[in-house]
Amino acid sequence: MRYLTWPECLAEKPWTHIIDVRSPGEFACDRIPGAVNLPVLSDAERAEVGRLYVQVSRFDARRLGGAMVARNVAAHLETFFAPLPEHSRFLIYCWRGGQRSKAMATILHSVGWSVTLLAAGYKGYRAHVRDALERLCPQLQCRILTGLTGSGKSRVLRHMAERGQQVLDLEDLGCHRGSLLGDEPDAPQPSQKMFESLLLQQIERFDLSHPVWVESESKRLGRLWLPEPLWQAMLRAPVHELHVPAAARAAFLLREYPHFTAAPDSLMEKLETLREPCGGARIEAWCAHIRAGEWPQFVCSMLEHHYDPGYLRNRKFAAPAGHLPMADVSESEIARAAKSLEP
Repeated sequence: MRYLTWPECLAEKPWTHIIDVRSPGEFACDRIPGAVNLPVLSDAERAEVGRLYVQVSRFDARRLGGAMVARNVAAHLETFFAPLPEHSRFLIYCWRGGQRSKAMATILHSVGWSVTLLAAGYKGYRAHVRDALERLCPQLQCRILTGLTGSGKSRVLRHMAERGQQVLDLEDLGCHRGSLLGDEPDAPQPSQKMFESLLLQQIERFDLSHPVWVESESKRLGRLWLPEPLWQAMLRAPVHELHVPAAARAAFLLREYPHFTAAPDSLMEKLETLREPCGGARIEAWCAHIRAGEWPQFVCSMLEHHYDPGYLRNRKFAAPAGHLPMADVSESEIARAAKSLEP
């Protein structure tokens, strides 16, 4: 067995498996992207060992913890590890690179597998994420794609990515479309730490000598915040703006958000958060459209009275260096716009 820091681990890739032996609760908060969770202590077991450590003695806590770890590792050997070949290479980590990861690694090493421990564990990895974002984000040659709500910005950027352009898709990484109604119904947002891990993983793949396209977002994406170094890089970037007629934007949004038309009561509940800034009369008018099934009228009114004024009022980025008119948000117009942005 050996210990490597996370930067050293990056140079050693590929690992056949990265194994996080922390509890499921710790794993859910953040982990190394691609890691699999094989806890040596469950959340409840970890809490019980911690209670013994504080209230009884270190020895009693370790004795109980050792028994729990032995049972859990045995179960993993009989399930997850059972079909894995001898040439598998494992990188294992826990919170600080201490007892939990060492217990798993010792047994796997004794079986005959190649095992490496992450020095300083998750805490060392997390320090790397913070330091790397501070270092790399100022080097990004960002290009901002902006436009009123429903202009198809995300679609254009994804088309550009498919054609080989470097795109940092913040909405995809953050599982949010960046507005009041931007929640993804089947994909909860990651934690702030996990979001930053995913950001760094993507940024480390980029060639920093070439532009990176980013959609214009506010500093907050749902309940997540963009790291300050990334936000500053975006504020300095040149801007290209899509221009799409309101009716075409409304039609596109109705195609993009079918979960709201399928659950009108949930939509009207969300609108209540706008009662103070938009006024009760406006909310009632929107709800009347929804109850009547007048979806194009509802969306056009939302754009006219809420989204478009908010976009124009809260612009943070530089004046657009380029304007791209689009007749609608069809596949052909998306492809045309994406091609026009290529170098």
